Amino acid sequence: MTATTTERPAPAGTAVLSLEGINKRFGAVQALTDVSLDVAPGEVVALVGDNGAGKSTLIKIISGVYQPDGGTITFAGRVVHVGGPSEAQALGISTVFQDLALCDNLDVVANLFLGQEKGTAGWLDEVTMEKESWRLLRTLSAKIPSVRIPIASLSGGQRQTVAIARSLVGAPKVVMLDEPTAALGVAQTAEVLNLIERLRETGLGVILVSHNMADVQAVADRIIVLRLGRNAAEFNVDETTTEQLVAAITGASDNVVADRIRRNQAAHHAGAHDA
Repeated sequence: MTATTTERPAPAGTAVLSLEGINKRFGAVQALTDVSLDVAPGEVVALVGDNGAGKSTLIKIISGVYQPDGGTITFAGRVVHVGGPSEAQALGISTVFQDLALCDNLDVVANLFLGQEKGTAGWLDEVTMEKESWRLLRTLSAKIPSVRIPIASLSGGQRQTVAIARSLVGAPKVVMLDEPTAALGVAQTAEVLNLIERLRETGLGVILVSHNMADVQAVADRIIVLRLGRNAAEFNVDETTTEQLVAAITGASDNVVADRIRRNQAAHHAGAHDA
């Protein structure tokens, strides 16, 4: 089964993926209201917001897990209907969810090609899969000692690396990453952020969901803020501050947290000036 497309062309623009007016309701709860988002090839778009803002719902709509109640999804110049995860993957949309869904007892090669094994007549082509595994990891400049070691022996950052490499099987055009640095240490987080940079350099559109504003500001080009299921703000990373992001996420520029950040920044600048 493949995703269906209409014959009418998408609106003019450079986006590889564009969402317009997306709505989603679960019973009495309106999870998303008129949400829009787009990502261009070679661009990292961060999707941020408080718990319950609608980030996960939107990601699951793009990946085909949920169906929207209204709105339009345009992919590679055509309006599409994504009926399920397999259709999203066939279309060219890969998703790395937070749980990674890796099999600890299998090696890197087996995890990369799980469900997409190469071979004929019941025989697995282990040589081809191993070569392709190394090619994918080199594309990401990944630090994996061997593709034949079990996932259980890898660090958190290396496991995330394998999950991201697996998302590249099938040559997608858009990769979505759900909290890729959650529960990682400083060194492992830096490793994953480098992987995101590699994805951008290969020309992929990347959607990054994260609660970590430092990570977002380190790798994203644009930031989309959702609040209570609606678009709240959009920022270019090089033209915004953490204070502005926090204010947009919380919905109040005089929010206590934002005010504390402002005072801390002012104190820091004053100290630097005095020095």
